[in-house]
Amino acid sequence: MMRLDHVSFAVGPDGMEATVERITSALGVERVKGGIHPRFGTRNAIIPLAGHKYLEVVEVLDHPSADKAPFGQAVRNRSQVGGGWMGWCVTVDDLTPFEERLGRRSVPGNRKFPDGQELTWQQIGIKGLIADPQVPYLLRWDEGTEHLHPSRAYDPQAKLTKLAIAGSPQRVADWLGQPDADPFDDVAVDWIAPSGTPGIMSVTFSTPKGEVTI
Repeated sequence: MMRLDHVSFAVGPDGMEATVERITSALGVERVKGGIHPRFGTRNAIIPLAGHKYLEVVEVLDHPSADKAPFGQAVRNRSQVGGGWMGWCVTVDDLTPFEERLGRRSVPGNRKFPDGQELTWQQIGIKGLIADPQVPYLLRWDEGTEHLHPSRAYDPQAKLTKLAIAGSPQRVADWLGQPDADPFDDVAVDWIAPSGTPGIMSVTFSTPKGEVTI
């Protein structure tokens, strides 16, 4: 099983609240507070989306973990150039094939909720995203955390329908170990020849306000 799980937007120079307000206003939806990723030195705000997906707005913290963890480095790098789309994340049932191909182990992630519950996962591929921002990183949610998935925070009013990515579909297909760089039934991917740094150029949503592209 392989599906698009979420997209990550790094905050700009105006900070978390202003960035979240700009996006939620454009989409006509509400946000969820999110929380801190202690292993990565980051925090996020969540916008649940239909189809078991979500958009996270993520910010690096002044914390030692952010200097050591690739995810914290990726967020800082994107924010330092003005913020914007940082990456996309694909969830899979088994990370072993990716660990074998990349020659390293996945790393754990976690986020605690105010009521004491904890959402945990394993992820890999952030170093690849830093080096080549067109490729997604991979994630496997730990068993028993399905009810805590960020898309479950409320009944979503918006749906992610399309990604526009500057890059090479063959490069992404090879990275995913798939014959097709767009193995998703519910999300279209438009490939654009990069004129500069590859990566996500825009994301299109179906919203209460109609089709919105950010």
